[in-house]
Amino acid sequence: MFLTFAGLGNAVAQQQSSGTAPVGSAPGVSKDGVTPGATAGANPATGGGDAAAISAGDALFKNNCAQCHAVNDVVVGPALKDISKRRPISWIIPWVKNSSKVVASGDEYAVKLFNQYQKQQMPSFQLSDTEITSIVAYIDSESGKGAMAATGGVTQGNAAQADGQEGAAASDASGAGQYVNVLLIVLVVVLIVLVVTLVIIANIMKDVLRGRKDLDGRDVELLDQRYDYSKIYKSNAVRGLALTVFVLAILYESVQAAMGVGLTQGYQPTQPIAFSHKLHAGTNQINCAYCHTSVYKSKSANIPSANICMNCHSQIKTESPEIRKIYRAIEKKQPIQWVRIHNLPDLAYFNHSQHTQVGGIECQTCHGPIQNMEVVYQYSALTMGWCINCHRETPLNTKGNGYYNNLVKLHDKANSAAPFTVSSNGGTECSKCHY
Repeated sequence: MFLTFAGLGNAVAQQQSSGTAPVGSAPGVSKDGVTPGATAGANPATGGGDAAAISAGDALFKNNCAQCHAVNDVVVGPALKDISKRRPISWIIPWVKNSSKVVASGDEYAVKLFNQYQKQQMPSFQLSDTEITSIVAYIDSESGKGAMAATGGVTQGNAAQADGQEGAAASDASGAGQYVNVLLIVLVVVLIVLVVTLVIIANIMKDVLRGRKDLDGRDVELLDQRYDYSKIYKSNAVRGLALTVFVLAILYESVQAAMGVGLTQGYQPTQPIAFSHKLHAGTNQINCAYCHTSVYKSKSANIPSANICMNCHSQIKTESPEIRKIYRAIEKKQPIQWVRIHNLPDLAYFNHSQHTQVGGIECQTCHGPIQNMEVVYQYSALTMGWCINCHRETPLNTKGNGYYNNLVKLHDKANSAAPFTVSSNGGTECSKCHY
């Protein structure tokens, strides 16, 4: 966020000059309020170093700044550690709101940063003074943690002690599990040895008996008898049972195949560019809404444009063969041909913002552990039954929303024990999704 402090690319600068909102810029929190995914529901405090301000700053930083900056490490831009000691808050606020204006004013420090980072500009952020102050308070608190860790302070010692206790517990559990596994293996080996020993003893006894001269015909017949195993598979009962099992297996597989028509759970196509959600959303903790900008305000979650990729990759891994594919698409003015993974039939209406913005549903609820996927696949079934079950089981958050007041009263009057779910609000009616 504090870019030049780090550059987000020429594409951003061009968008700013054209008068459009810069790609990847923060939502207008001061104007529109905090939206899910933008600030994780944080309410900025009045600034300073109190816990409320730090907590609010933490949420704002992670959702607006962490894509390009860290406190104690260099990401795209430099580390922001002790930024309040390097520059006064009166300088930081206008810089965040419009860094281009500060550079154009001839400010010596701003011009130096601008030139140091290849004259790349960061987008302007529509954040209030209070929100920016909260971010700075969070950075100051993290800067202090870094200093204590470097000097081996009390915090570091306590953390090491806790890690040691957790490690010991994990080690004990792992040791017990290994012991059980070894014991089972030993028992199996012992049983096999016993069976082989008994077979050998039986054969030896037969050989000893055959060598005796005093055996009559009946004894010899018993020693030489062989069981006719063909009687088993020639039996009508066995053949009937086998045929019944075979027919039932065929019927089961046929029914499963028929019910699976049109279902694509587990679908994992090869994409034209090897994009890793595990690296971006997992390791680097980039918020989903940074790339899928319409996830909270549109019927569909958009596929990111190449310009959003360039916010970071104008500086990062510019020589990577996969990143060069993005450059070629931009040069040819052609969209990247991403393969759609999650498809719903045309007969079903689904509104993405209604679930994420209004319902507060997390991305992982439907898309699974997306932050752990190298290649994205369809995690959920996305069937009608799957959706209806969710509507029946998911309680609605009606607090502070006057729209639900009378509905909740009527529901509680009829059935006070059951929670007010999506189904209680008509979420399982046919016309809700088919009209």
